[in-house]
Amino acid sequence: MARDFFWIEIRHDGLNKYRYIRGNNRQVVEEKAKAQLKQWDEMWEIKKAFNLKKSERWQAAKKKEDKKLFAATQTKEVEKALYDLENTLISILSIDCKINWENIKNYSKYNKPKPVEPKLENVLDDDIPIEPLETDYKYQPKFNLLDNIFKSLKKKKIENSYALFLEDHEDWKKRKDTIINNNIKKHEKAENDFNKRKKDYNIYLAQWEKERNIFIENQKAGNEAIDKQKETYFNQDPGGIVDYCDTVLSNSQYPDSFPQEFELDYIPETKMMIVDYLFPNINNIQIVKEVKYIQAKDEFKEIYFSDTAHGKIYDTLLYNMTLRSLHELFSADVINAIDSIVLNGFVKAIDKSIGKEITNCILSIHASKDQFMSINLAEVDPKACFKKLKGVSASKLYALSAIAPIMKINREDARFIEGYGVAESLDESVNIAAMDWQDFEHLIRELFEKEFNQTGGEVKVTRASRDGGVDAIAFDPDPLRGGKIAIQAKRYTNVVGVAAVRDLYGTVINEGASRGILVTTSEYGPDAYDFAKDKPITLLNGSNLLHLLNKHGHKAKIDLKEAKKLLEAEAQK
Repeated sequence: MARDFFWIEIRHDGLNKYRYIRGNNRQVVEEKAKAQLKQWDEMWEIKKAFNLKKSERWQAAKKKEDKKLFAATQTKEVEKALYDLENTLISILSIDCKINWENIKNYSKYNKPKPVEPKLENVLDDDIPIEPLETDYKYQPKFNLLDNIFKSLKKKKIENSYALFLEDHEDWKKRKDTIINNNIKKHEKAENDFNKRKKDYNIYLAQWEKERNIFIENQKAGNEAIDKQKETYFNQDPGGIVDYCDTVLSNSQYPDSFPQEFELDYIPETKMMIVDYLFPNINNIQIVKEVKYIQAKDEFKEIYFSDTAHGKIYDTLLYNMTLRSLHELFSADVINAIDSIVLNGFVKAIDKSIGKEITNCILSIHASKDQFMSINLAEVDPKACFKKLKGVSASKLYALSAIAPIMKINREDARFIEGYGVAESLDESVNIAAMDWQDFEHLIRELFEKEFNQTGGEVKVTRASRDGGVDAIAFDPDPLRGGKIAIQAKRYTNVVGVAAVRDLYGTVINEGASRGILVTTSEYGPDAYDFAKDKPITLLNGSNLLHLLNKHGHKAKIDLKEAKKLLEAEAQK
């Protein structure tokens, strides 16, 4: 059985694409998701460039001759798209479908720039002006004839010159001291700024190194997980074989509008792979046959395929996709783990007669590897080849006529027993926290059966064990959020601790379930919520349970104090 323990939902709004990547190893699932998103980003850039060029060409088509040429170019592009659809099978035959394990790995470099270590700023000191000297020419008295005759005049000039020197020298000293102090402050500021930048740098560097180490550790762990996945596959572990085939089909390139969703199951005893594949519906297929320029009206007109021709294109595509998927899986089977494949083709569409969405199996085929690999796919008519291989389908696939799959993915379990109704006997006086524990488990089964029946799911209750195992199993057919869901019911009067959540997580893994649901009449402790928050586990407390009952038209109460007394009294009997 396929063991989908972990999954990631990825979306690309530009391409309007989404996928659920599933697997039994978290790191491998994450690496697959990264690779898919990278591939979509590349496709989106190409598409944006194409649309921009297309828009530019449209705007540039000013003259009628240009518009004729533009229409012819559009027609060629339509024809190219149709050619690609018609060659859905042929195009894959020259491609090696085997998984290149090294390509899945992440060898990218840590791209966050390393912080630049700061340097101490080179501060230029302001120059100190030249010190005035008493011997400078400026301070030498200038004598005339009278100064030489009258000594008092000479003396006065000498005193004035000296006084000027003293005044200038004092002013120089003040300016020198100011400049020296300013230079000291500039150095101190530069050093303080440097120390602050150095401190910030050390913090940023430590954070950068921490993030880089986490990146390297995660990259290493992811690559080691891929190596482990490879080892698991080559050891022919069923889960590893399913994951490998999932990757093979995921690598197949189809138009953006195709859902490309599938569910796999492997039966090791017979070496059979079962594939439930969600095909595109007919609305995903282009209906434009040609683009014409009507010169008289100066407008472009799209010519469409007739409904019959459109349906024939669609049918041929689905037969091609079926043979292509078989080819991809068989040719990629390097360990000869697959002797045969059952492929069931499903289509989700609006049934025009009732106006509601339906999901029908419209084709089913069982092909052995030896028989299939002997076929020359390059020359076959896809529908004739499908029929030669005893494939089952209606005469017109686009009619979406449902057929019975040759073999379904096994959802049977020997532990399943017939459930019985409990909800109808409830009213506001019934304290479900004091209910018989087997009745409580059947009540939970009944509630979830009503919940999942809205989407075509089913819920089965297991044999009573009171051993902490699974109490019910839900099967949700939704190809995106569906799968096998393990349900445990805890009729508790005390707070549910982390141990119960751990038990459920172990059950999810052991059951090969996609997720688990734990339901209780009481409340969960903080440690229980902490453990569940990053795992495929849903915790429903007493309030949630009463809300679910009310949603489906039932009334009851939860009184933990009353329940404790009743259960204690019953235990003493």
